[in-house]
Amino acid sequence: MELKDYRPRIIDKTVDLYLSTFGALCIEGPKWCGKTWTSLVHSRSQIFLGDPAGNFQNRELARMDTNLVLDGQAPRLIDEWQEVPSIWDAVRFKVDQMPAKGNFILTGSATPKHKGILHSGTGRIATLRMRPMSLYESGDSSGVVSLKNLFSGKLKPLLVNPASLQDLIALIIRGGWPGSIGMDLKKAALVPRSYLKSVLDEDVYQLDGVKRDADKMRLLLRSLARNEATTVSNNTLKNDIKNKDDETVDLNTIVTYLNIFDRLFLTDNQEPFSTNIRSSVRVKQAFKRHFTDPSLACAALGVTASQLLHDLRTLSFLFEALCERDLKIYAAAANGKLYHYQDYKGREIDAVVELEDGRWGAFEIKLGANQIDAAAANLLHLAEEIGQEHPEKAPSLLCVVCGLSNAAYLRPDGVAVVPITALKD
Repeated sequence: MELKDYRPRIIDKTVDLYLSTFGALCIEGPKWCGKTWTSLVHSRSQIFLGDPAGNFQNRELARMDTNLVLDGQAPRLIDEWQEVPSIWDAVRFKVDQMPAKGNFILTGSATPKHKGILHSGTGRIATLRMRPMSLYESGDSSGVVSLKNLFSGKLKPLLVNPASLQDLIALIIRGGWPGSIGMDLKKAALVPRSYLKSVLDEDVYQLDGVKRDADKMRLLLRSLARNEATTVSNNTLKNDIKNKDDETVDLNTIVTYLNIFDRLFLTDNQEPFSTNIRSSVRVKQAFKRHFTDPSLACAALGVTASQLLHDLRTLSFLFEALCERDLKIYAAAANGKLYHYQDYKGREIDAVVELEDGRWGAFEIKLGANQIDAAAANLLHLAEEIGQEHPEKAPSLLCVVCGLSNAAYLRPDGVAVVPITALKD
């Protein structure tokens, strides 16, 4: 791939902003999501620590003397910096000696042990999370509806090209990996499978030099895939592995492996939303489980397009994961964040987008157009109850994100309806 073929990413504007504000920027996220290519576009010199040339010469030079890899025209890209964790402190110290902004770009696909980093980068090194491509970035969403405009109450009725069930399944299985865009689905399905194999066979060991049980990790990944887009507990994962795979993985091992998956950016869980909704009703604090891309859940399960076509329950959870991946990306572009909501009164919201100014929107995610009315009714009921309890904390936006719909519009009751293939940041 040539840089001239670079497909712009939503994060590009944020990268420019951070480079003009901080001495260095660390872009972290899963392998193969496009961190290196994005960083190359924004850098003027580069060094790749993962380059195997000369028996990993660059990495060995960095280990001998970190300053050897810091010299170069700014912004200087240091790719896969976590392979030599001492680089963090070296960059932090260097930035202190340089009055100019935007001196370094670090990319990392794993988080080193914190004990290997002696100093915080606060105020010197900003951190950005990069994810696989959203449908808008990959060209699979028209982007005629903007999330920012939705919060401003701007939504004109629009007819859109409807996606078929087969189209949505293909997008889920392919995932948002830049290298898979335009690839035949049979070939594209091999990418996330190869990804998981690479993580278990190589990355886990390289993370801290400890050999783990790859078979047990595969069992846990499969269980996570069966419970994608749910708030399943660690104990339930343990029981699920026992019941479905007839294997035993103890709780301590599950906790350890989940932490490893997080450090490798293999998982990207959705936090509970409780900061704004304060009432006598207790809010559940469980994370909603997600792989960093729904294609990885498909790969862990080994499901095909044909199988998903005949398993609408599993497909619905995977479609929810697809939408929530995109909402995370779109929300981040507005300095917002994606949550979910559950309380002990039985109230639930699939997705909550909170903006930096405190406004928030409630989103229900439905695969079929025939589910829109029920989803809208749930949103209206919840908004009414919250408004009665705390009028100042009522949601600014109610929206149903759907799959099989040919229109984006505002219902008479005020609920927005937007196909995921029409949405952008």
